Amino acid sequence: MVPSRVFFTKGVGAHKEYLTSFELALRDAGIAPFNLVTVSSIYPAGCKRISREEGLKLIQPGQIVYVVMSRNATNEPNRLIAVSVGCAVPADIDQYGYLSEHHSFGETDQKAGDYAEDLAATMLASTLGIEFDINTAWDERENIYKMSGKIVRTTNITQSAIGNKDGLWTTVLAVAVFIMPEYLQQKENGNSSGQSHN
Repeated sequence: MVPSRVFFTKGVGAHKEYLTSFELALRDAGIAPFNLVTVSSIYPAGCKRISREEGLKLIQPGQIVYVVMSRNATNEPNRLIAVSVGCAVPADIDQYGYLSEHHSFGETDQKAGDYAEDLAATMLASTLGIEFDINTAWDERENIYKMSGKIVRTTNITQSAIGNKDGLWTTVLAVAVFIMPEYLQQKENGNSSGQSHN
């Protein structure tokens, strides 16, 4: 059960009920119809990143889908909340990478996104034996990581929102959605069988 594809998505929802605000955020992210199972933060070796649109075509309602999710919520009017999933991918396609989840209050998209990206890159750098000073700024370490030639890409997906002025629950989420090879095979088999009936 090693994912071969991944896509990233995000959403925001507001409602008087906490759970419904979460559901609305899932709908905004396009992943409400699936049974989501949260997993920890390893980016599988050789896993290909695809678009949200492409990924959603490969899974069907009711399906169990594995995700790395960061979520946050508030019912405090005008409170700034943010979530981010950071990603760091190694240059060596046989080496796994890292995903990180970060949620915060009072941070802008830029700050939350940089923090999540930094978390993922730092975990990967320590695994790969890249020497760095944890106390230096993220942009300095980002240069060190990339100049090492061992980390090929770092990214993040971030969602922020300001708490509803009337005190409704506001939920934000950022998600990495894994696609299993079996999903791809089922889709291909379904398409080929559908063609044979025409």
